[in-house]
Amino acid sequence: MRTGPSTEFPVTWVYKRENLPVKVVAVHSVWRKVQDPDGEQGWFHVRLLSPKRAAIVIGKEIGALRDAPEASAHISWRVEPGVVGLIEECEKGYCRFETEGRYGYIEMARIWGDEAP
Repeated sequence: MRTGPSTEFPVTWVYKRENLPVKVVAVHSVWRKVQDPDGEQGWFHVRLLSPKRAAIVIGKEIGALRDAPEASAHISWRVEPGVVGLIEECEKGYCRFETEGRYGYIEMARIWGDEAP
């Protein structure tokens, strides 16, 4: 992550965690200003960003991954805050969340990332 949209700007962070979600907050040519889950902002070249949609579980309680996008659906897995996963479809206040080969629907309010609040 750089302080500005060019390789001439200094690097402020080096991210090593795979699929860590970021939100694009500004665009400048081939550069994207992003915000990470901790609120840090900076610039990435587009080739360093993945088109995959990712999210991180937030809150203080363990989250439930359900079989369907509804509160009454069976809980198939539980995930701790800080778990990162890929998301696909989002509907009815839930997103399909996959991490380490396990998947289910999690409430959108329990994740931060693309399509999440």
